[in-house]
Amino acid sequence: MPRPKDNVALVCDIGELAGLFEKSAHIEDFLRNAASIVAYHMKAAVCSIYLYNEGERALVLTANQGLNPDAVGRVRLQPGEGLVGTVFSEQRPIREASAARNPRFKFVPGTNEERYEAFLAVPIIRGLSPVGVLVVQDPVPGYFDENDSRAMQTIAAQLASVIQNAKLLMNLRRQPPEAAAVAAPPGLRYVKGAPVSDGCAYGKATVLGVFEDQGQPGPFTADDFRRALARTEAQLADLQRAMEERLADVASMIFSAHLLMVKDSEFSGQMISLIEGGLSPQAAVAKVVGEYVRLFSSSPNARLREKVQDVRDLGRRLVQNLREGPESAPDYQGRILIAGELLASDIVKLAAQRAEGLLLIGGGITAHVSILARSLQLPAVVVEDRRFFGFPAGLPILIDGGQGVVLIDPGDEVLAKYRDLRAARGEAERFAVVGPEEAVTRDGVRVHVWANINILSEIDVARRMNVGGIGLYRSEFPFLVRNDFLAEEEQYRIYRKILDGMSGRPVVFRTLDIGGDKMLSEVPWVHEANPSLGLRGIRFSLQNKTTFMQQIRALLRAGAGADLRIMFPMVCSVEEFIGARDVVSECIRDLRTEDVPHHPDPKLGLMIEVPSAVEVAEELAAEADFLSIGSNDLVQYLLAVDRTNEHLSDLYLSHHPAVLRAMKRAADACLARGKPLSLCGEMAADPKMLPFVLGIGIRVLSVEVRQIPVLHKNIAGIRIEDAVRMAEGLLRMGRIQDIKTALGA
Repeated sequence: MPRPKDNVALVCDIGELAGLFEKSAHIEDFLRNAASIVAYHMKAAVCSIYLYNEGERALVLTANQGLNPDAVGRVRLQPGEGLVGTVFSEQRPIREASAARNPRFKFVPGTNEERYEAFLAVPIIRGLSPVGVLVVQDPVPGYFDENDSRAMQTIAAQLASVIQNAKLLMNLRRQPPEAAAVAAPPGLRYVKGAPVSDGCAYGKATVLGVFEDQGQPGPFTADDFRRALARTEAQLADLQRAMEERLADVASMIFSAHLLMVKDSEFSGQMISLIEGGLSPQAAVAKVVGEYVRLFSSSPNARLREKVQDVRDLGRRLVQNLREGPESAPDYQGRILIAGELLASDIVKLAAQRAEGLLLIGGGITAHVSILARSLQLPAVVVEDRRFFGFPAGLPILIDGGQGVVLIDPGDEVLAKYRDLRAARGEAERFAVVGPEEAVTRDGVRVHVWANINILSEIDVARRMNVGGIGLYRSEFPFLVRNDFLAEEEQYRIYRKILDGMSGRPVVFRTLDIGGDKMLSEVPWVHEANPSLGLRGIRFSLQNKTTFMQQIRALLRAGAGADLRIMFPMVCSVEEFIGARDVVSECIRDLRTEDVPHHPDPKLGLMIEVPSAVEVAEELAAEADFLSIGSNDLVQYLLAVDRTNEHLSDLYLSHHPAVLRAMKRAADACLARGKPLSLCGEMAADPKMLPFVLGIGIRVLSVEVRQIPVLHKNIAGIRIEDAVRMAEGLLRMGRIQDIKTALGA
């Protein structure tokens, strides 16, 4: 009789996988422990991890539980060789009741696997690239079933990023370091920058990647360093656990690179050797970190280039932990961080480490980084002045993310003013609870106010405010933060949590909108002179059907019994919408054939974001169940203005007559067909534009969660009759200045 296996939810407990770091002495030990825990939960006699070695072009048995331990590192298979090689080359699971009966089975002498009949192997895929193969075996024929196969695919997906980081570190080769440049401290007092994420923050200036006490040796020894190393490891493990609870959708294994480097005997071992050779611990950390930063930065491997901030952050934490006093907290509490371009994953890590705010230098800030900072309530301002990189450590600095203001060493009077403002904002948010699901105008017309959601933690806020639904869930955020494609099972769990959190209220999931300024390093992007006009949104999904179908299947499965709505971004033609709809139909047929619970008929919609969609709005409204105007991109594409370019901010005008007329045309198309039309983007929360929006017939607005209370209040002050009259007047105007005057802008 088959042994009972653990529930899939337990098998896929990412917190347990994160906890493996604490039990592992080094990277190889981590992989060995991972094999053991998978074997335990699957109740399998054998678990093996094969990793692909690019240099040898071979799969190498890297970790194992249950086979001859001498086989580890010795067994090598070519892609396509044996069942394991076939799983790797074809990137599909293979499950056999009796492996030896499969003609592709390859027996490897000396492994002791001849005693095992049942076989299940799944590919380990990082993004679009195969990394290796995860295998379980058992002596009972037919021991593994379809549920086991799904569980194994989920585990492989969760391990993929960690294993990829481990491979990078295990294969690392160092080169001579270069000297770091030294910037002169500026004499700045006040700077007006561009607002990125609202909120006031005050703290000590800290330039990311700079060790504050470099050059101050201190009385530290190699033993002090080892204790700092142990403290660092414990702190990172605690951070990882906390983030798994708070931000499971975007922060899965987000500190894995930090933890792996702590475990890497080459990384910390080189520091210890330098210390024992007479170098101070601080200088040893700075030297080794400098080598890694130089090596990572110059690597042709995109994955390594992304680790630059990780290794700098780890070095800073090690140095801080050497001091151990109350003034040397290893987290960023009490700090305003000064940095250049940051990844979405960096924003999450810095928020996890309690940074007060961000001062970003240069034009590298992207829309999704801004949105994520707002979702995490991390105040941020972007400025052009690169002298901030030479700021002296510890200088007091205040930023106002709503106004884009930066104050250096502000006086007590200014600080008191901003503290009062911060407290008032906090009180307003704490008591901002909306009673009804819908807003009502002064003359009794109902308006649906829904929420834009970027991360799971915002669902709690939306529920407290009693929003009528989620008008836009940006499904690409977990992908962007992890910089990877999520497997179907991982996506399913995230989407199910969102739908469960809304308790039957409608949720609109926008399918992947990557491309433009939202790139994943795993995608072999063709260099595009203008990525915003290239492969993005629904174009990417339709050209990468396997990835698209995984997302649609996950949405359909998660939507069983819920009010599921799926929306496609950047649709340019009727044919694109029909093509996307056909993929949904195909996934529904497949799930029905597989007898998997799913939503049989979700509402399907699209975003009006490009001029071509406006021109065929009538035909799109005839095909779709609903439409949504994405005002941010619509303004950008209609006016040919990059909304992330602060030099062109004066030209990015939501009240441009072309924008107003395009919105009216989309609204008329939906009204004529009786189809719902929503508005999302910054315009939906703009009080000056609100009468126009309501005046052209839009009755569903989707905004950031914390904008909802003010939006309800503004709607309550509008009469629809007045709004219609105002909209008609604005639409007759052809000059920007006339419209601006009429709006009182």
